Amino acid sequence: MSEALEEMYLFGEEKMEKAIAQMKREFASVRTGRANPGVLDRVVVDYYGAPTPIRQMAQVSVSEGTSLVITPFDKSIMKEVEKAIIKAELGVAPNNDGVCIRLNFPPLTEERRKETAKEVKKYGEDAKVAIRNVRRDMVDSLKKIEKDENLPEDVAKDNQDKIQKLTDKYVGMIDSLVAEKEKEVLTV
Repeated sequence: MSEALEEMYLFGEEKMEKAIAQMKREFASVRTGRANPGVLDRVVVDYYGAPTPIRQMAQVSVSEGTSLVITPFDKSIMKEVEKAIIKAELGVAPNNDGVCIRLNFPPLTEERRKETAKEVKKYGEDAKVAIRNVRRDMVDSLKKIEKDENLPEDVAKDNQDKIQKLTDKYVGMIDSLVAEKEKEVLTV
């Protein structure tokens, strides 16, 4: 296999891995009825003029499986943390007791679970689109390599099959991760 082909496969696989990693990050922010510190990943607080993620300025822990306890390292920013949580529209009201902020997650309704499952499927579809875009780029690269290096037709066909197998592998991974996350969301 030529160096250009190897490079194309390494680059393509790396991009596919990144698409799956992005989908997993999206999944972490999905509410499942249990308290998960990942729901705070997108919440940023204006900390002395700099937008700072909550998890960098406070200790976040899970209490009793259904609530998060946020203990800021600097107690003077309690109000800003509270405002940022409200602004993020997480679907829970923060309870500030002066020492820490509690977020109590009520159990999800059946309707909300179904909406969340649809959201999970959408993240999966977005990841599949990203994988297909990588496949398209790899096929384009293969055609360029085929032209530049005068590859025999059967070698080009074999490489197209390899690209498709790689794509199928990652699409399969996405399908199983989506099914796993849907099951988690729909389980009461």
